[in-house]
Amino acid sequence: MSETVKIISPVDGSVYAERPIASEVELDRAVAAARTAQGDWARKSVAERSRYVIAALEALMAMNDEIVPELAWQMGRPVRYGGEMGGVEERTRYMVQIAEAALAPDRYTDKPGFTRYVKREPVGVVLVVAPWNYPFMTAINTIMPALIAGNSVILKHAAQTLLVGERLAKAFEAADIPKGVFQNVVLSHSQTEKLLGSGRIDHINFTGSVAGGRAIERAAAGTFASLGLELGGKDPAYVREDADLDYAIAGLVDGAFYNSGQCCCGIERIYVHESRYDDFVEGFADMTRQYVLGNPLDEATTLGPMAQPRFADWVREQTAEALRKGAKPLIDTSKFAMDKPGTAYLAPQVLVDVDHQMSVMREESFGPVVGIMKVRSDEDAIPLMNDSPYGLTASVWTKDEEAAIAIGDRVETGTVFMNRCDYVDPALVWTGVKDTGKGSGLSTFGYDALTRPKSYHLRLET
Repeated sequence: MSETVKIISPVDGSVYAERPIASEVELDRAVAAARTAQGDWARKSVAERSRYVIAALEALMAMNDEIVPELAWQMGRPVRYGGEMGGVEERTRYMVQIAEAALAPDRYTDKPGFTRYVKREPVGVVLVVAPWNYPFMTAINTIMPALIAGNSVILKHAAQTLLVGERLAKAFEAADIPKGVFQNVVLSHSQTEKLLGSGRIDHINFTGSVAGGRAIERAAAGTFASLGLELGGKDPAYVREDADLDYAIAGLVDGAFYNSGQCCCGIERIYVHESRYDDFVEGFADMTRQYVLGNPLDEATTLGPMAQPRFADWVREQTAEALRKGAKPLIDTSKFAMDKPGTAYLAPQVLVDVDHQMSVMREESFGPVVGIMKVRSDEDAIPLMNDSPYGLTASVWTKDEEAAIAIGDRVETGTVFMNRCDYVDPALVWTGVKDTGKGSGLSTFGYDALTRPKSYHLRLET
């Protein structure tokens, strides 16, 4: 019997699906096919490669009615939110739109008698190790631009969301993409580590935990494969004295609790100017109490289970530690009948009287809990916003754009938002600092990460 991977559904703890792990022979064939196919694929024009990608996008979007409940069973997101195809389409079409210009050679004409330019060539075979929390959008962030740039792609999806890989494979098959250009594989951790260290992969993109990112770096050490690592965040928000309070409350409640808080760029800690603190906290808690925790297949549910019980247990532990150290909970979790210890169902929680001696204010929670602190000024808020090992996004809620930029210049982060949060704009590079990782996704910078420069220095006169 071959080893298998099981998807344990957070909905009811059942085995939703089970798939065999690829044999060593199958994996070797997949890598060889990717290498063989990549050369011919790279020789196609950008426009032709883009047509295949758009055809796959449209095939994927046509499956969405089936995908939405499938996602709910796999990772718990309520069906009422309609899946991820809006973001998948926006990002894919944008990367197609900019491809010709982003991948065009840089030409230098300041020396008569010479033709000089730098081409962007595909790196070769790209391995995407995708996570379960936004299993389509996080995967296509690399898959689509990698293919448009002329690379072949091997996808290894998270065990929790294996069926996403199958959906993507079906979409590319429907688009009639050449064999070997895109492949979905089911691998064990040991197989993945062996592949990373084999020297047969040219670029690795991983989204996941810091521990996982370090394991990826160790496994690939010495191969000289390039790496893109997005390893999480503890994203702060700062509500200034001049903020539109109702707007800030609505945006930040959604930013904290959408997807049960399982967002890389979700809001995990909030700092509020003392003059607005009481009103903000009252409004934030009132709106949080309106969530309906339940079965994600029920249209009335606005907060589904976390992807696994152990993830919910971690948030419970963080919350309990904060309470022991003096934090005050504002949400009566007994009002959320589905919240039971040991299950993936977890009520949202808002904590006040928190400080940075508590894990919930510095270490990633990745769940439906947020701490709110009172601050006196920008000078008070900025050091607190920076007091975390992570740096993915930060948001400032204010009517003063210059103030937001000045604060953003001092915050250690990859993206600065003003009056919004928890959003990926494909025109802007997606990146982070500190333990959030390294590398660039989307935008023209995303293409730079998936290509290598090649210089041409041609003398016309002898």
